[in-house]
Amino acid sequence: MTPQTRPLTAAALSFSLTVGLLAGCGPRETTQPTPASPGASTSTASGGGGGAGKTFLIGMSQANKGEPWRQAMNDQIAAAAASHPELKVVFADAAQDNAKQVAQVENFLQQGISLLIISPNEAAPLTDVVAKAYSKGIPVILLDRKVKGDKYTMWIGADNPKIGQEAGKFAADWCKRNARTPCRVIELRGLEGSSPAKDRGDGFREGIKANPAVQIIASQNADWLREKAVSVSQAMLQANPNVDVVYAHNDPMAEAAFISAGSAHRDTGKMLFVGIDGLPTPDGGVVSVKAGRLGVTHVYPTGGKEAIDYAVQILEKKQTPPRAVVLPTVQVTKANADAVLKKYGGK
Repeated sequence: MTPQTRPLTAAALSFSLTVGLLAGCGPRETTQPTPASPGASTSTASGGGGGAGKTFLIGMSQANKGEPWRQAMNDQIAAAAASHPELKVVFADAAQDNAKQVAQVENFLQQGISLLIISPNEAAPLTDVVAKAYSKGIPVILLDRKVKGDKYTMWIGADNPKIGQEAGKFAADWCKRNARTPCRVIELRGLEGSSPAKDRGDGFREGIKANPAVQIIASQNADWLREKAVSVSQAMLQANPNVDVVYAHNDPMAEAAFISAGSAHRDTGKMLFVGIDGLPTPDGGVVSVKAGRLGVTHVYPTGGKEAIDYAVQILEKKQTPPRAVVLPTVQVTKANADAVLKKYGGK
């Protein structure tokens, strides 16, 4: 659901729009840059157009930078904002701490931000502060993850239930082709309380219904983090001597499980490792599929470029954006890994 300066990821993705009505909220304009809050970093855009003398301060609240995918999101936001000198982006990293993220958003509000971009660590704990910003007339773009209720301007992300379902169908087909009856699955989940973890888990369970032989025999949270997934997967493999499939909610956790399986002297060539993120970077999921460590992954666009595109529409063009923007994904196997790398600028 995983942040990385690295080659940009799916910034060039085209996207389909799911349009809904939006309660209006007027952007703020500032003529002077506002100092960043302690611990935050500022990216000042350069190049491009914009209203003369007007500066828009954007607060970007990131759930954590421990995932390469989330660093890629930040990188893409900074790169897109660089084309707009009127935009100043301040980044804050919550490091998977809900209270810290709430405090960082409060700091953004005190700075007088024009717009908030936020990828919430968990939905419920961030709902009130997001609603507070929205009620103050500050446009709020939710990126990747959602909050409870409807007090936000728009959401940008991919279809996590669909991605999970596609992963489940792939696993079900693999089990059938390899005559695994039963076919035993262990699941490494993302952070409990984050919307992608629930959606990817629920979707996977829908997908495996196509094959009644598929059984999820163990499921544990590793919070999207490769380091944590190493110890979690080691314990799961030790407790379960017969495992056919490892389903991880992101590629770093899938890679960790692959390492753990090798260390436990399991025959990884006879196991399927399933991931999500599909970064085209040297240490990303697409290269892992190409190298044979992962059997399949799914390109999960960060939405960073799109967030800035819509911020410009909201702040400068005074346009009402769609309520939701659903970004497309691509399933990556060995058959198309080279083509995916080429498409997204990887090597």
